[in-house]
Amino acid sequence: MFKRLYPKHFVASIYDIDLEMLKRNGVKAILTDLDNTLVAWDIADAPDELVSWLDMVNNQYGFDVIIVSNNNGDRVKKFADPLGLHYIAPARKPLPIGFKRALTEFGYHAKEVVFLGDQLFTDVLGANSVGIEVIHVQPVVKTDGVVTKFNRLMERLVFRRMKRKGIYKLTQRVKEEPETEKRQVESLRQDKQQ
Repeated sequence: MFKRLYPKHFVASIYDIDLEMLKRNGVKAILTDLDNTLVAWDIADAPDELVSWLDMVNNQYGFDVIIVSNNNGDRVKKFADPLGLHYIAPARKPLPIGFKRALTEFGYHAKEVVFLGDQLFTDVLGANSVGIEVIHVQPVVKTDGVVTKFNRLMERLVFRRMKRKGIYKLTQRVKEEPETEKRQVESLRQDKQQ
């Protein structure tokens, strides 16, 4: 049972994911949770850093990005549509239905995708149940809705077990200088306006 709760990789944020490695491993699409994975659960729009990352993921690496979220369709649609992202919502994770629907609807096999998520009992369990490799992302913020708070208590037990077994190894990037990052976002915005 515990093995179904274990992701393949652990990252501090989506920005720490080795996209080159995913490309080398034949990944064609990134399925991802929305709330507390891409953005805080109470944020309506994508911040600049996320817009830049999604642009790079799609244009530089050629990955399709598909949101698979338990949140209601309106919330996900309002977030995804301005970014041109596909989505499945509500996905009913950890049930396999949302994952299978994403694969079928967008024409991918489980071995051609990875899933990014912040929760073990919904994201990791659900993706593992259909054979999708999972990258666990630390939550964007420490606050959660009521149901998620209960899940977080249970997750602590599983994380302790993973640490004892030496399974938990967190990957974190070295942060660029804020001024460099700011120039990159500004340059991207100017390119899109032209």
